Amino acid sequence: MTDQGEPGAAEPPEPPWLTADQLAAWRACVRLLRRLPAALEAQLQRDSQLSFMEYSVLALLSDQPRRCMRMSELAATAGLELSRLSHMVGRLEKRGFLCREPDPGNGRYTHAILTDAGYSYLEEAAPGHVRRVRELFIDALGPRELQALRRYSDAVTARIDSASEVGGTANAGRAARLAGNPAPAPAPAPDPAAGRPAAGAVDSGGAGDSGGR
Repeated sequence: MTDQGEPGAAEPPEPPWLTADQLAAWRACVRLLRRLPAALEAQLQRDSQLSFMEYSVLALLSDQPRRCMRMSELAATAGLELSRLSHMVGRLEKRGFLCREPDPGNGRYTHAILTDAGYSYLEEAAPGHVRRVRELFIDALGPRELQALRRYSDAVTARIDSASEVGGTANAGRAARLAGNPAPAPAPAPDPAAGRPAAGAVDSGGAGDSGGR
């Protein structure tokens, strides 16, 4: 009998605790995830009065055809909740860097559009940001270390994406069963040849004008 008085109830299994080496690696990763964005943001705030995420959103839009994305797609790509993105876009609108317009193909959606003023401001902000990225990150690692880090990052990101897809399908299936409907089929895997263009202003230092495409 357990402490709760339920006969036969099994004790929960012990979690697979981390080894000392695994724990050290995990803590090092957590420190990096906390400190690097903060250090990059400090430079952006000082020199360009932009947060790290504001800069990232401007850079993402600069890479898109017509410098334009649906708000929902921009939120997913930037890893933001739509409500948080909406507040951020509102701040950038007041500075003249972005504007919002209804999607001409589907009025239920809203486009975020990088203005000419926003693109010019991004061009001015990019060199200082990239110098800081190089100082704190690129120059701290050799070419092989950078290649290895990219592989490791891609592996973890793929695991996160896979877990999110499984969780989403499971939740949708449970809701469907409760409603008396068949569970939806899993979504097909994305085509690796159809990737999004690289964010030039973030990764290589150029704002990457795609406004004419």
